[in-house]
Amino acid sequence: MANRLAQLLHFGYHQAMSCLFPVAIFGTLTLSRLVEIPFIHRYDAILFVLLAVQFLMYRSGLETRDEMKVIAVFHLIGLALELFKVSMGSWSYPEPAYTKLFGVPLYSGFMYASVASYMCQVWRRLRMDMTGWPGLAAAGLLGGGIYLNFFTHHFLPDVRWWLTALVLLVFRKTWIIYRVRAATYRMPLTLAFLIVGFFIWLAENIATFLGAWQYPDQEQAWRLVGFGKISSWFLLIIISVIIVAQLKYVKAGRTSGDGGRTHDPNDRRK
Repeated sequence: MANRLAQLLHFGYHQAMSCLFPVAIFGTLTLSRLVEIPFIHRYDAILFVLLAVQFLMYRSGLETRDEMKVIAVFHLIGLALELFKVSMGSWSYPEPAYTKLFGVPLYSGFMYASVASYMCQVWRRLRMDMTGWPGLAAAGLLGGGIYLNFFTHHFLPDVRWWLTALVLLVFRKTWIIYRVRAATYRMPLTLAFLIVGFFIWLAENIATFLGAWQYPDQEQAWRLVGFGKISSWFLLIIISVIIVAQLKYVKAGRTSGDGGRTHDPNDRRK
């Protein structure tokens, strides 16, 4: 029992440390909601604080240069999605700001980047790996289709459930390997997608309550974000995993010369 408790505490510690950037976002949202900042709009202040946090995390070694590249890519992916969704009226940012682009504050991209930050951190801290990775072609095409559907479902039929079925098919043999001290554990990748998507949905409820953005049905009063959003986050997480996984495998390929193939922890050649 003592060993299991130690394992749980160790696992929780690394999960918490992996969430430093998301915690910084929620902390900034909370403080800026409770305390009025003079001479600057709230959304502008949030952007400057988050830029400073990212700089400090890089300078302190909490994030590597390659991880910063992944975070920057996901920031741009998220910002492009925000620009489109706000233009379509899916949600809005009601407060004024100088750092708004077509109604979207630039800090919004950091909320997507925080997902990539978590993925990079937890991968490194828990020494994660995968077995049964379907490869860049299958995973990349599926990820591209998921991202495209976030745009096209406004004009064409929404195929998210077909994409979800494809996710279950393509990643049916994929397992996450993670390590807690000397012990090694594994879980199906699709289950990990669902768990992370659920927690992001919880975070989304907190963020909308703090006024980070609002959905049309929240304009008069805050209300719970629909459970259907979990499926959206489930699919979006896949994009971040594909980007992070490819980064890790490319780096492994450069180091080991194996071309970045998925490693099997039971393979004695590793």
